[in-house]
Amino acid sequence: MNDGARVLVVYESMFGCTESVARAVAEGLAEGGFTVDLENVRDAEGPGGRSFDLLVLGAPTHAFSLSRPSTRLDAVRQGAPAEAATTGVREWLAGTKGRDGRPAAAFDTRVTKTRRLPKAASTRAARLLRRRGFRIVERPTAFLVADVQGPLVDGELERARGWGIRLAHDHAPGLPGAAAG
Repeated sequence: MNDGARVLVVYESMFGCTESVARAVAEGLAEGGFTVDLENVRDAEGPGGRSFDLLVLGAPTHAFSLSRPSTRLDAVRQGAPAEAATTGVREWLAGTKGRDGRPAAAFDTRVTKTRRLPKAASTRAARLLRRRGFRIVERPTAFLVADVQGPLVDGELERARGWGIRLAHDHAPGLPGAAAG
C-alpha cells in the first residue's frame, strides 16, 4: 500500500476514448495503492502548487502530436462536443512551471492504422514535461482506437488498467527506482 501517495491524472479527450483509458489507468493506480485525482484538462488547475507524487498525462494524437486549437476544431467538425475544443494538454503544460524532478508519465490514444508513429501525443507530452522539470519514469505509451471516433480496440481498457497498476508498483514513493516526492 502506498499510504499518502497521490497521483494526478490529467487527460484530454475529444470522443471519449482517451477519457476511458484515463479512467482505467486511474483504477489501476488506485488498485496499486495511490490516492488518485482524475481531471479533464479543460477543468484541471495547473500542477503549480498542487501536491502529488506522480503526474500522468493522457491525450489523443492529432497530426502526429498533441492537439492544437485548429485540430480540436477539426474534431468538433467531425462530431466532438464543442467544449472539447477549449483547452488541450499542450496549453495546460504551457502554464506549468518546473517541478524539480517530480515523476511523470504520458500516454496517448491513436487509431490502429497509425499504430507505429515516429511522433505522437505522448512523446510530445513527455518532451514538454521534461522541459518543465519533470522526470519521465515510463516510456510514452499508446492505446489503440479502431477509428478517429473510436471505439477502443478490444483489450485496451484492461491493458490501461494494468499499466496503471505497474506505474503504481514501479514508481510509488519509497520503492526502489521511485523518486522522492
